[in-house]
Amino acid sequence: MFIQTESTPNPATLKFLPGQAVLGAGTADFPSADGAEASPLARRLFDVTGVTGVFLGSEFVTVTKDEAADWDHVKPAVLGAIMEHFQSGDPVMAGEGGASGHAAFDGEDAEIVSQIKELLDTRVRPGVAQDGGDITFHGFDRGVVYLHMQGACAGCPSSTLTLKMGIENLLRHYIPEVSEVRPVAV
Repeated sequence: MFIQTESTPNPATLKFLPGQAVLGAGTADFPSADGAEASPLARRLFDVTGVTGVFLGSEFVTVTKDEAADWDHVKPAVLGAIMEHFQSGDPVMAGEGGASGHAAFDGEDAEIVSQIKELLDTRVRPGVAQDGGDITFHGFDRGVVYLHMQGACAGCPSSTLTLKMGIENLLRHYIPEVSEVRPVAV
């Protein structure tokens, strides 16, 4: 098994491509070891000293390390953990997993929210996934769109610029009712 590694805009995060499907559909975000019981792969990665976050995409695994750890020490252990997992035959997710997506929204702004989600899915999320992360809709209130940043996007130094100059401008251009975009921590 050959696992490719790609850097991301976030220096604390690397993207690992195992050359096979990780999650069939959706994503799974584990910003800490606390919620990792849902994924045997994430649990294995959190056993690596220095790993502070795991994000699973359709064909990639994004791993975030703490500031004190050095990638020269963490990366070989992460590669080993990913390889061991896929060779073990264990599932990536225990039971029903993945499918992290947009928050449901009902109300008078449902048509606007539908347009926001469509733009996110077609114009934003594919590019963000290339960087090892995901951005999902969390809410809409009086012109303000609330988005949840995951994987490499969470804590990335350029995430504020991406939100304000990229996503906000895109949404405001196509949907006049949008006045601002803000990140939300879940």
